[in-house]
This record gives sequence, structure tokens and C-alpha cells, in this order.
Amino acid sequence: MTATARPICGPSSPRAKKVALDRDVIVSVLESSATRREAKGYLQKYALRNAVAEPLHRGPHQPAELLAGRPLPHVAVVKLRMPQRLPHDILMGIARTLAQLRMLGLVAVVIVDSRDAASRQELQHDTLRLSEAVDASLGRPGTKSADNLFAVSSLTKPLVPSSIFSDRMRVDDEALLDRALQRGSIVIAPSVARVDDLSAPRPVEAHETALSLIKFLNGMQFDRPIDDGASDWRPKKIASVERLIILDPLGGIPLSGRPDICHRFVNLEQEYGTLMHHLKTSAKKDGHPTAVDDMHAANLCLAKDALSLLPPSSSVLITTPLAAANLSTASPFSPSPAHSFGFAEEVTTRRKRNPLLYNLLTDKPVTSPSLPLQRIRGETPGDKQASALNEATLVKRGLPVTIYPDPRVSPWHPPTPGLPCLRLTDNCIDLPRLVHLIEDSFGRKLDAQAYVDRINNKLAGIIIAGEYEGGAIFTWERPDDVGADEATSHGRLVPYLDKFVVLKNLQGSGGMADIVFNAMVQDCFPGGVCWRSRKTNPVNKWYFERSTGTCKLSGSEWTMFWTTLGLSHQHPVLKDYEAVCRGVQPSWADDNGPPE
Repeated sequence: MTATARPICGPSSPRAKKVALDRDVIVSVLESSATRREAKGYLQKYALRNAVAEPLHRGPHQPAELLAGRPLPHVAVVKLRMPQRLPHDILMGIARTLAQLRMLGLVAVVIVDSRDAASRQELQHDTLRLSEAVDASLGRPGTKSADNLFAVSSLTKPLVPSSIFSDRMRVDDEALLDRALQRGSIVIAPSVARVDDLSAPRPVEAHETALSLIKFLNGMQFDRPIDDGASDWRPKKIASVERLIILDPLGGIPLSGRPDICHRFVNLEQEYGTLMHHLKTSAKKDGHPTAVDDMHAANLCLAKDALSLLPPSSSVLITTPLAAANLSTASPFSPSPAHSFGFAEEVTTRRKRNPLLYNLLTDKPVTSPSLPLQRIRGETPGDKQASALNEATLVKRGLPVTIYPDPRVSPWHPPTPGLPCLRLTDNCIDLPRLVHLIEDSFGRKLDAQAYVDRINNKLAGIIIAGEYEGGAIFTWERPDDVGADEATSHGRLVPYLDKFVVLKNLQGSGGMADIVFNAMVQDCFPGGVCWRSRKTNPVNKWYFERSTGTCKLSGSEWTMFWTTLGLSHQHPVLKDYEAVCRGVQPSWADDNGPPE
């Protein structure tokens, strides 16, 4: 007798099919847009939440305990400015992106900025438009409007900006927000607040409401005085806030002197003070910064305040509503939107990358911040690729960058004979930690004494990122056939990158290499520097994309790279570069090791 298996039918079957389909879509998206390391990082963080991402439509009599024990939802706080100016297609594009983020495991709580709304009715209309657009993208009700989410102690604007520790603004409807997020709903809240239950909501600063929301979600909203007899009471953390997304028509933080191009990445620990100074002084009218600069400064300030409340792994993405909508003509070969949420045309090509989706999957900006502008700009003025790749700024708390000697005090120049110069044995340098960084990065043993002896008298400078987590060592080299006096007097000392190092566990992630490389080309050697790498080194592709020129040195195992502009094939400076790259002797304790 032949047994026939009967298909299992039941209420869970459609859901199981949907989960399986979502998983297939996520895998295809990761394959097209993320490296193996990035995909692993995303899956480890979001895979569990994805498995239960469907909204829960539980009956009114089902116990709340069914929700207990669920993982905290991963949340993005989104601040949307000037929604009333968004045409229908851009609004629908933003809604689709929010739906895609939710499918990938990141639920949005959107704050609709009321600053430019003409009336409360217009603000309510904008909130409703976005809710309806998201529901349409999801194909079912999946949003929750929170019109009375915030309360404020006074509607009088404070004379000075509120501290991040201020309790002036708070989330008032706590249960609504908690329930909505547990059900996977996208929450949309206008930036309005009430003084009490009897008063009507009034527009308030979205900067304050965004920070109040982050504090509440993180369990940092203390509504009760410490001495009210409830010393055991503590607010609970109801979500894991992964990032703040600022959607502003002005886009990312502009480069100094280039308002048409924005920073792709901002390391707050290193750059905040400098950027704020540029924004407040670069473009003035009648002695005051322009309104555009003020808004960019406010966005950067909000990013700093938000990141001070969040874990170091969190980030802020500042971009335009147009970039978030990522409007494009879908390929006729793209999967059906009903099955893929339009992911295929969103992330499979460089031209169509969505900055919000790409950042979630890779924790990186759309283009590497260390890529030269000429590598990413289009060949013709106004090229769409150029504009699309310069609309978003990723901001992270980052890490400090220390440079010896400090180029802000004195630019780096070849040493003057008879004057003291930097040495690896100076007290400002932790030599044992530096040696560990080099050995960990290259995976081989350094002959530390031989290395110190080789470069101590020609050390140009050193970059240290964080707590010796990354760095670079530079020397002034001369060709073997050029004497020391001639090299100095005739300007033939060559700026040479001797070591470029990142701790093994940080390689390929976190932007450490970008931070060090940018410090090298922007702060230390803006006029150019050269280096070499073994021809078999897998990092050479990364070097190639960031260098001005490259040359495989015949009869050797080396490839030479440089960032100096205007060097033709027969240029004498290039010949000196080649002589140095051929002549530098390594200082490893072993003869056989991985490529350097």
C-alpha cells in the first residue's frame, strides 16, 4: 500500500509561505548589495526579528503575556521636514522605503516636522497622507497614527536650547507606542505636544520631540521625581534604537566651500567642531549665517545629541526625501513588486542604490568616504549619478584621530638638517601598542628593533585612530642613488606610506580604513604620497580605487601607488617614487608571511 502525504493546511500556512518568501527576498538583496562580512553582521542582528516581523492581529481577549519574551524591536527614528511640499510620487517612494525597512527588520517611528506647516489642519493632512501611502505600500493597514504622543511642560520656547537631559518634553502616550511597535506597526507622529489633557496640541521643535522619543524608547524617560517613594521604579526599554534618519530637502552636510557636494561620512569625535565652525562662518550675510547653514548646523547638532544617547554602533543618516524615495524606472526583468517590495531595482546597481536600505544592510554610506570625488562624479555636468551619490551624509560617534606632528599647527614638510624630529621612541607614542597593531594587522611578527632603527631618523609622522585600533606610519625616503644632502637641497625626499594598519577584527567594517586614509590625504599629505603593496595583496583593489595612479614594478613583487596629481609616465618625481618603492627594505622577523 502506498501512503500519500496530505498537505498541511491551516491558518499558519499563508504566514509560513510569506516568511519563506521574505527570507528569499532578503537573501537575494544581501547577495546583490553586501559583502560576506556585511551580510553576516546584518543577519546576526536582524534575522531573529525578521522571522516575527508580521504585525500581530491578536483578539482583544488574548493575554498580553503572549507578547512577553519577544525580542526588542529594532527601530529607526525618522524626522521628515517639509512634508507638505512633497509631490505624490516622492511621498509614495518614501512610504515604500519605510515598508522595505520594516521587512528587513527595522521599524520606523516617523516624526512629521511641524515647523513649516501653515496650520494644525495642514499638519494632520500631511500625517494622514504619509499613513495612507505606507498602508498602500504594505498592501494592508500597517501604520499607527499618534497625534497626541508628546507632552511638554511649557509651550514657551526656552531662551537656550534644551539639554539632552531636560525633562521639558516627554512621550505621554506610552502604551500606544509600546503596543504599536510590538505589533510591527510603523508609527507616524506629528511634532506637536500638549501642556495637559485639556489643551490642544501645539507645534513644537522636532529636534526636541526626536530626542524625547529616543530617550523614551531607550528607557531613559524619568517621569517621577527620585524622592517620590518609588525608588524601585525604573522606566523600561521598549525598543533598540539603531539609527536616526533625517529627511531634509537640503540633504547632507555640505563640504566647506562646495555647497553642491556633501560629506559622505562624518566622524563626530574628529570632525564635529570643525564642521560647526565652517557652517557658522563659511557663508554669512549681514554678519549672520544664512538660513541654509543654520539648518545644516541644526541637523548636525541633532545628530550629535542623538548619538550621545545611543550605543556607539548607532548612526544618523541625513539625506533628502528624493533620495529616500529612490524613484527610478523598474527593469522589465525585475520581480513583481508584490513579491519583492521592489528590492531588485533598489539595490542591484550602483546608480539606483537607496541610501536608507544600503546603510541598513552594510552599515556604510552608499559610496566610500575615502574615494576621490573624480571616482564617483559623473563625466558630464549635472550627471544624475553624481547628484545621487552626494545627497546623503552618514554620521557616527566615531573615534578620535591623533596625528603626530599635528598638521593643524604646522603642515608636514621634509625635515631640516640639525633640527629635532619625531621618533617612534618618543613619549607621545606607545611603541608596544603600535607594534601589536602592526603585527595584528599584517598577521606576522615584526622585528621591532630593526624597524625602529630603520625609520627613526626619517620618520615623517604617524596617525593613530582610536586606542591604537588603526593607523599609518610615514617616512621621508630618498632614492638609493641620491645622497642625503642632494635629496634635501633639491627637494627629492619622497613622502612614503610605510605602514597602513587596521586591527584584524575591524578590517572591512566600521570605516576605520576610510578614516585613516582620509586623514592621510586631507591632513598629512594633501600634495600627494606614494606607497607599495605586494602584487598578490587582496587589498590592492581598495588601493587602486583611491589612488591617483598605479604601476606594477617589473622584475619585482611590488605594485606602486600614489595620490600625487599630474605625474606623467616620464615625470622625474614618479621615477623617484619608483626608486624608493623598489629600495625600501622590510623589517619582518620572518621571511614568509601574508602579502603586505
